[in-house]
Amino acid sequence: MSFTLRDLTFEDIGTVGRLENKLFPVDAWPLQMFYDEFFQPDTRRYVVAEVDGEMVAYAGLMYVDTTADIQTIGVLPAFEGRGIGRALLTELLAEAARRGADNVMLEVRADNPRAQQLYTRFGFERIHTRRKYYRDGVDAWIMRLALPAPKADASNSSETIPEDSR
Repeated sequence: MSFTLRDLTFEDIGTVGRLENKLFPVDAWPLQMFYDEFFQPDTRRYVVAEVDGEMVAYAGLMYVDTTADIQTIGVLPAFEGRGIGRALLTELLAEAARRGADNVMLEVRADNPRAQQLYTRFGFERIHTRRKYYRDGVDAWIMRLALPAPKADASNSSETIPEDSR
């Protein structure tokens, strides 16, 4: 199965809202929140995944100062385990790095081991638990990934080599 990742468009927001309600019925974001997020491109990026032209997943990132926050990742159950969540997370982490983040944060439900395993495989570490964070009383794990510092471009290095080391 192949899928395509692309940026969220204004026209996609209604579909994302329907997926959100299907995937997270207890904690679904109101549709207006997706519109609000969409109109903040300086600090937000949302991507969607499509299979045969149909949206099956979406994800979003918020970036402020040097910290990025994974706002959401949602994949329809029929498409789980096919690399879509991993591809979305990879794209969001790349975006965080492009924007200069040194840390990426997220919250994940304490009763969602599949998502926890995905984040752990990417190097996220559980740093805190927010008790009864979700509307149905489930705890949230706060997880953090420290991003490596950007590598200096050796071709632009102005470092001087000492005379005695030549």
